[in-house]
Amino acid sequence: MNRGLREPVARGDGYRVDHDSGDEATAVTDPEHPTGATGDIAAVERPTAEGGIAGGGALWHGRFGSGPAESLMAYTESISFDRRLLADDVTASKAHVRGLARGGLLDADEERAVLDALDAVLEEELAGELVAHADDEDIHTLIERRVTELAGTAGAKLHTGRSRNDQVATAFRLWSRRAMGELAAGLVGLARVLTERATEAGTGADAPSIPGYTHLQRAQPVLLAHHLAAHAWALLRDADRIADWMARTDWSPLGAGALAGSSLPLDPAGTASDLGFARPFDNSLDATSDRDWVAEATFIVAMAGVHLSRMGEEVVLWTSDEFGFAVLDDAYATGSSMLPQKKNPDIAELARGKAGRLIGNHTGLLATLKSLPMAYNRDLQEDKEPLFDGVDQLGRALLAMSGLYATLRFNTEAMARAANAPGAVATDLAELLVVSGMAFREAHAVVGALVRRSLDEGVALVDLVAEEPRLGPRAVKLFEPGASVANRTTPGGAGHAPVSAQLKALTGAVAASAQRWVGWSLP
Repeated sequence: MNRGLREPVARGDGYRVDHDSGDEATAVTDPEHPTGATGDIAAVERPTAEGGIAGGGALWHGRFGSGPAESLMAYTESISFDRRLLADDVTASKAHVRGLARGGLLDADEERAVLDALDAVLEEELAGELVAHADDEDIHTLIERRVTELAGTAGAKLHTGRSRNDQVATAFRLWSRRAMGELAAGLVGLARVLTERATEAGTGADAPSIPGYTHLQRAQPVLLAHHLAAHAWALLRDADRIADWMARTDWSPLGAGALAGSSLPLDPAGTASDLGFARPFDNSLDATSDRDWVAEATFIVAMAGVHLSRMGEEVVLWTSDEFGFAVLDDAYATGSSMLPQKKNPDIAELARGKAGRLIGNHTGLLATLKSLPMAYNRDLQEDKEPLFDGVDQLGRALLAMSGLYATLRFNTEAMARAANAPGAVATDLAELLVVSGMAFREAHAVVGALVRRSLDEGVALVDLVAEEPRLGPRAVKLFEPGASVANRTTPGGAGHAPVSAQLKALTGAVAASAQRWVGWSLP
């Protein structure tokens, strides 16, 4: 998922038009040149019309006697994945340009020329016409090169008072906030589907029940609505985590420079406001060197993935012949290439499997960050792909799981048979003895002994309960279908009245969360 911009457009023959070279097209793939570079390394230091150097060593050429080695460029490039930051880099660059103008570092004509050039770069990207050169190390280099080509000398002033350190941190933060907001909307969307299905299942006397499990062993019956609502609450917490994360990331790194700020009359507060942040950075070292906010984002993504994994595991079990609790809609299932009878829960399985991938993204990033000295280190280039991938995978999963749960057909008869199994009332029997004045541990032992006799002797538990003088006829009524669920009366519990109240609260919580994320949606 590219969050608003397409990936670079390639021709079908593996070439893209290079408007800068005299040739019709330049190769973009070559086994010996992973970055797309071909020919002599001297091409890295390509003179511009203004006498500067374009691309590659342009950002540091004054210190070096030659251009960078091709193997260095191939290993250090990031444009293959950070191109999706282009729109956000353009946005941040425009704020920076306006700040330079306010500080008297650009005159009005220069400001206009650079802003127009930045707009043109974005238009070219959207049209699939912006071509990366082999020596464009990253998307930020590409943008600066192209702006300089379009705006001339004024374009060469774009990087005044700015380092790629604060530039990248700002662009990535802008992208991340938008992408995480879209995920929050997707989480709420799935929570809404679950809430609707729970409401559809109902809470009345005839509402379907399902076994509640511990250790994957039948424990106590609960209303189906209660079970579905449990997943919805978890997803809403994931969305809340994103809101909390956004509050902690609501400041701009722009103006921090490489690590120490600048001697130039910059305007960090103004650019922060221009970009929609609440405030500028507090500490320039912290602003450019820490990626705790990225690690927190990958955690949120991983946690949401774990929640989807639990839901997926459940669907795998429920749709098996052994459970038979649900049937997948044809549109959200796959078949077998060999076994004609199969309907496979691939979406659910992938939700389960990709959770491991999301956890790996998070733990991998933490391992990258754990020993980095203050301040910026190139290791931080590795902060983007884990979040890019996590956002992509979770976004797709949320859409697929929403469709799966919206169309899932429940076999309420099979659920009821399992929910009303005799053993499911064991806790109710013990609690009945407690009401009569017996200590719970004693009551637990009494009922446990009856269960053991039933299993050992092959006698129905209800018959043994009927013969037990401490239980008798009043306890037998607990074996009636739905009786155990009806007994669950505590707030937040699985019975009719508490679930009815819960669904009212859940519906309101979903609506409030949806309102918070109004205007956001998964692409």
